[in-house]
Amino acid sequence: MNSVQQKLDAFARLLTIMDELREQCPWDRKQTLQSLRNLTIEETYELADAILENNLNDVKEEIGDLMLHLVFYAKIASEQGAFDIADAINDLCEKLIKRHPHIYGDVQVQNEEDVKRNWEQLKLREGKKSVLAGVPNSLPAMVKAYRMQEKTKQVGFEWDNSEQVWEKVEEEIGELKEAITEKMSAERVEEEFGDVLFSLVNYARFQGIDPETALEKVNQKFKKRFEYIEANAPKDLQEMTLAEMDVLWKEAKGR
Repeated sequence: MNSVQQKLDAFARLLTIMDELREQCPWDRKQTLQSLRNLTIEETYELADAILENNLNDVKEEIGDLMLHLVFYAKIASEQGAFDIADAINDLCEKLIKRHPHIYGDVQVQNEEDVKRNWEQLKLREGKKSVLAGVPNSLPAMVKAYRMQEKTKQVGFEWDNSEQVWEKVEEEIGELKEAITEKMSAERVEEEFGDVLFSLVNYARFQGIDPETALEKVNQKFKKRFEYIEANAPKDLQEMTLAEMDVLWKEAKGR
C-alpha cells in the first residue's frame, strides 16, 4: 500500500490536473455546480452498484470518479471566492474531532449505539432543529425511511423488540386489506400501502437487513431470470402463455 506521502502526492496531482482542465478544456471550463449535480448523482449510483457487486476494481474506479467531482465543486467555489478544497477538508476534520469526543475527549462509550446516540445529540447542540434535519429530501424513499428510523432511534423513539415491529407490520397489512375491501379512495389505499412499506423497512432494520440492498438484489435476480426467458423463448414473448414463460423461469431459477 502507498505511504501517507504517496497519498498526498496523488491528491496533489489530482488538484494540479483539475486546475489544468479548468483552464484548458472547453468542457471543463463550461461546467457549473448545477451542471455537475446530475452527473454526480449518476457517479454515486455507479459506486453503489460496484459495492453491491463487490467488484473492488470498479469500486476503485468509481471512487476516483466521485473524488474528481468533489474536487471540481471545490475548484468552482474557489473561483467564486467562497472556499477551496482545503477549507472543506479542514471543516470536515474539525467536525469529526468535535463529534468523536470518545476519541478526542474524555467521553466514555460502550458500543456503536453509544457513538451514534452521542453523534445525534451533538448535532442538536450545534443548532440542528431536528434529528431528521440531516436526512436529504431527495434520498430514495426506502433509504430515507431507513435513515429517519435510525435517527429517531437515537433519541429513544423506538420499539422494544422485533416482535412488536412485526405486530405493527401485520396491523398495517390489515388496514391495507380493509381499505381495498371497503373500496376506499385511491389516496387512502396508497397511504395504507405506504404504511406497510414503512413498517417493513422498520422490521428489516430490527433484523439487521438493509432493505434497499435486499430489494436491489431481488431486482437483479429478477432481471437475470427474465433475461433468460427472453434469450431462450422459442417464439415472441407476446405469443407465449404465462405457463410457457413460467417453465423457462423455473429453468432460470434452477440455474
